[in-house]
Amino acid sequence: MTDLRYLDLHGDRVAYLDVGAGDETLLLLHGMAGSSDTWRSVIPQLSKRYRVIAPDLLGHGQSAKPRGDYSLGAFAAWLRDLLDELGVASVTIVGQSLGGGVAMQFVYQHPDYCRRLVLISSGGLGQDVGWTLRLLSAPGSELLLPVITLPPLIRAGEKLRSWFSAANVGSPRGAEMWSAYSSLADSQTRQAFLRTLRSVVDYRGQAVSALNKLHLTSELPLMVIWGNRDRIIPVDHGFALDQHRPGCRIEVLDGVGHFPHVETPDVVVDLLDDFIAITEQPSRRRPETPIS
Repeated sequence: MTDLRYLDLHGDRVAYLDVGAGDETLLLLHGMAGSSDTWRSVIPQLSKRYRVIAPDLLGHGQSAKPRGDYSLGAFAAWLRDLLDELGVASVTIVGQSLGGGVAMQFVYQHPDYCRRLVLISSGGLGQDVGWTLRLLSAPGSELLLPVITLPPLIRAGEKLRSWFSAANVGSPRGAEMWSAYSSLADSQTRQAFLRTLRSVVDYRGQAVSALNKLHLTSELPLMVIWGNRDRIIPVDHGFALDQHRPGCRIEVLDGVGHFPHVETPDVVVDLLDDFIAITEQPSRRRPETPIS
């Protein structure tokens, strides 16, 4: 995997991947408690044809974890400033889970930067969400999380993973969920996770919705990718999109869970390639911003 790069943005460290070259730039946004590493199986193929930028969102991965605003609007403004810093004027934006909600907010706030929108198992399209996230959004979870992520538990889990790996037994979906869980052993990551989670989820489910604003993106090519075995955000949310954005492309992957880009990376790459090819249009790019 390509090494992370770093820059300073408004006094906070930003970690990101920036690989490949081409007329198209893809901006890949990971999910809750994730990082740019979640795209490890698709970036090698995508970077042969496109420039690919995959940041660790603020509060995640190797980026800074300040005590600040982790709302979707704050993430969208942060992404705009990051693209300006990198001299990128327009992108095809791909968001998974929380990243999908951030992507839709970014399109709403900064439409001139966006050529296409791809949502993978996206948040922000309905109230239902897995019970684990509802539980962790509740008051008192800041006392529970340190207990269930104690270092001995993490070490034991890592040892089990190494045994299964040595026996060639493993699940890409399970590995992704373990990565998210184990990241919460770090106190700063845990605090940022809770602030992020509580900005979009409460005990009743998802507390924010992009459905009432999707009509504002009617001219933007939109594709939705979902696994029919997603136990975190149900695939029904993807089907419901057709009522709000008629004509959007919906791809449902059989036997796949919440992480299609990890579970079936070749399929996701093929879908992205095809979507970009058939929606090619005259560039609406803004003038390039010089890299400072």
